[in-house]
Amino acid sequence: MLYYLFNYLQQCDFPGAGVFNYVTFRAAVAIILSLVVAVWFGNWFIKMLKRKKIVETQRDESVDPYNTKKVGVPTMGGVIIIAAILIPVLLVCKLHSVYTILMIATTLILGVLGFADDFVKTFRGKKDGLKPAVKLGGQILLGLLVGLTLRFSPAVQINETVQLKIEDNKEIVVKSPDVKSTKTTIPFLKNHNLNYADLFKWAGPKWMYNLAWIFFVLLTVFVVAAVSNGSNLNDGMDGMASGNSAIIGITLVILAYISSNAVTASHFDVMYIPGSEELVVFMAAFVGALVGFLWFNSFPAQIFMGDTGSLTIGGIIAVSAIIMHKELLLPLLCGVFLFEILSDLDVKRFVKTGKKHRIWKKGPLHDHFRTSYSDFKKAWPNSTVTFKGRGEGFNTVHHEVKITIRFWIVTILLAAFTLLTFKIR
Repeated sequence: MLYYLFNYLQQCDFPGAGVFNYVTFRAAVAIILSLVVAVWFGNWFIKMLKRKKIVETQRDESVDPYNTKKVGVPTMGGVIIIAAILIPVLLVCKLHSVYTILMIATTLILGVLGFADDFVKTFRGKKDGLKPAVKLGGQILLGLLVGLTLRFSPAVQINETVQLKIEDNKEIVVKSPDVKSTKTTIPFLKNHNLNYADLFKWAGPKWMYNLAWIFFVLLTVFVVAAVSNGSNLNDGMDGMASGNSAIIGITLVILAYISSNAVTASHFDVMYIPGSEELVVFMAAFVGALVGFLWFNSFPAQIFMGDTGSLTIGGIIAVSAIIMHKELLLPLLCGVFLFEILSDLDVKRFVKTGKKHRIWKKGPLHDHFRTSYSDFKKAWPNSTVTFKGRGEGFNTVHHEVKITIRFWIVTILLAAFTLLTFKIR
C-alpha cells in the first residue's frame, strides 16, 4: 500500500518519494516493521493466550520423555510470525506481483493448515492433531497451486543468460529473450544449468517440454511437502526452528537479490528473474518476523510456534527457492531439516520393523543429541545404534541450549557454503 502511495507521490514530484523504488530500501523497511510487529503484537498475544489459559498442559512421560516441564507456555505462536510477515508485505511490496501473491498464498494456506492442527491438539485434546493425510493433502494442494501458476502465468518469465558488455565506455546488459524455462541452477558448475526437459529427450521434441513441466510441478509438490515437514520436525527445542529458519531466510534474501538484478545475475552466472525483487522484500520481512519471534521463543520460551509457525516457515522457504529456480540448493541449505527427516524415518522404520539396529538413538535428530547412550540402552536393552554420541541424559535441560546453538552454527556453515557455490561457479 505504501509502495503505491509513494509511487503516486513521485508522479506528483513529491521530494524523496522515489526512495520506494529501491528494493534495498523497501527490504530494510520490511525487516524493521516485521521486528516491531513481532515484538509488539507478540507481547499482547502471549498475555491474551495466558489470560484465556490456551497453554501447554501437564505432559505424561510418553509426550515429554526428557522431563523438560514446559507447562503453562502458550502455543500457536505461529500467528505472531504470520502477522509480522504479512503486515510489512502488504505495506511495502508490489501487491500485483505474481511472486508476492504466491508467497502470501503460501503463508495463508499453510498458516491455516497449521492453525487447524494446533486447534485440534489444544481444544479437542488430540495430541496427534490433524490426520497426516489431511496435512499432506494441504501441502500437495499448495504445491500444485505454485507449480501450475509458474507454468501458466504469463507474468512468470526468466532470462536464461545475462551478459555485461562495455561499449563506448558504458556497461550494457545483454539478456537472452524472456522465456518460460524448465532449467534450474546446478551448484558448483559454471555455464551449466539442469534442464528438466533433457530428462525426457526419449519422448521426442513434441512431448519433452510438456513432460518436463509435469515433472516440475510434481517436484514442486515434493519440495513443499519435504521442507515444510522438515521445518516441523526441527521445531522441538526453544529457538531451534526459528533460529535455523532465520539463517536460511537471510541466505534466500541474498539469492533473491542476485537473481533479481541483471548485473549480479551476470556476475554469478545465474538466471535473471525479472520481478523477483519482491522476494527480497518478502524474505526480509520473513527474517525480521523470525528474529522478532526469537525475542519470546529463545530459552526459556515464553511461547511455542506450533504447527501454525513451523509448517508455514517451511513452505515459505520451499516456495521462494522454487520461484528462484534454486530448489537443488535446498538439500545443502536446509541440511538440518534434511537430517531431521532422515533420523525420524530411521527411528520409525526401526520401531515398525522391530529391527535390532538403528542409526540414531532418537528421532528427530535434535532428540538424538540430548539422549545419552545409557538412556538409550535403558529404553532398548537389546538394540544397538551406529552413532552412540555423548548425550548428557534426559534431565539436562540446559543441554537443550547448547544443542540449539550448535544447530544454528551448523546452519550458518551450510548457508555460507551454499553462497560459496555461486562464487565457485
